[in-house]
Amino acid sequence: MLLLALPMVSQAELNIVISGGQESGVPIAVVPFATTTNTDLSSIIRADLARSGQFAPLTTDQLPSQPSTPDQVQFDQWRAGKAQYLVVGKVEQQGGSYQATFYLLNVSNGQQMAGRVISAPISAERSIAHRIADIIFKQITGVRGAFDTKIAYVTETDGPLNKRRYTLEVADSDGANPQTVLSSTYPLMSPTWSPDGTKLAYVSFEGRRSGIWVQDLRTGQRYQLTKFPGINGAPSWSPKGNKIALTLSKFSSPNIYVVDLDTRALTQVTNDGSINTEASWMPNNQTLVFTSDRSGSPQIFEQTPGAGSAKRLTFGVSYAAGSAVSPDGKTLAMLAGGNGGYRVAVQSLSGGGNDLRYISNGGSEERPSFAPNGTMLIYASQSGGGSVLKVSPLAGAGSQTLRFASGKVRDPAWGPFQGAEQ
Repeated sequence: MLLLALPMVSQAELNIVISGGQESGVPIAVVPFATTTNTDLSSIIRADLARSGQFAPLTTDQLPSQPSTPDQVQFDQWRAGKAQYLVVGKVEQQGGSYQATFYLLNVSNGQQMAGRVISAPISAERSIAHRIADIIFKQITGVRGAFDTKIAYVTETDGPLNKRRYTLEVADSDGANPQTVLSSTYPLMSPTWSPDGTKLAYVSFEGRRSGIWVQDLRTGQRYQLTKFPGINGAPSWSPKGNKIALTLSKFSSPNIYVVDLDTRALTQVTNDGSINTEASWMPNNQTLVFTSDRSGSPQIFEQTPGAGSAKRLTFGVSYAAGSAVSPDGKTLAMLAGGNGGYRVAVQSLSGGGNDLRYISNGGSEERPSFAPNGTMLIYASQSGGGSVLKVSPLAGAGSQTLRFASGKVRDPAWGPFQGAEQ
């Protein structure tokens, strides 16, 4: 059976389900944009803002009117309702492109906070909505939005083991527009993004042994980075893009190594008889955070190569693994729990492990991944015999579920920002 590298082929989209309450978020009204096209940008913007956990978008039947320009807005009418902010706009087709004009208005004082014209090819119309949501998010919260970004994940078809197919997919941050990067009869897992968003590293079991591969998303070209005896797993790309941390066993206990992508020099970071795996990087491009059972049970440690012994970061739980560090280096996300199941949790990296807070409500989640602005986490969760992807905000309540039509979906990795800020 051959592994097949494909150009970016479209696949079935993930279905989006909003669960939990966004009632604690800021009420905002996104009025359906005036348009003669078939596009519906406003629903995409509302879903983006709701996913952040910081906004509570009004439903269409809660809108007192549907203006499309600021001069059509009767603010006294809107002040009698719930919305603190109002978004109005229109969409026009110009040749092979859509052009959207939108305005963000403060309901209480009637002031315009933002007004922009954004265009994109018709084939990329959803990116217009994501970019508008990013601008709204930044204007109100002061934090760059992360909706116009990508996620990578792995799907597995149901069926007998020797007939399953695994695909590595890249999609918009809300699961729309999925594209197949790689399809294989051998298991694929653990994708990690290069910081410029042009490449993925991942684990493939082609040839019936694990190896770490690097693939260029623009050309489809790829190469095998490691093929040592034993485990080759859990790759993690460094913030500067010049290194990849990984787990190797090489006929001994699994340990953390770092490979220099320019010279291919390999540096061993941990060296003991325990299991050390699942490394992630601090923003300084030096320090690694990883899972180890050296204390008797899986816990999270940090270590800088060549700078002494590892420091334990997690306490108070019998199990902590699968860590991820927020882009600003202030927050640690992980799987935490015990016999009752494993849930996504976060703690500050300056709190000494005493401020653990659970993000998910389930008991069978997998390793989380931060959005590039640090405000949301994506992770896989077992559900009804299958699996889904969930997006949960660090602030606010509720989550969004990205449900695949059939089979299993797992190992999500949130990609970096795309281009300059709007």
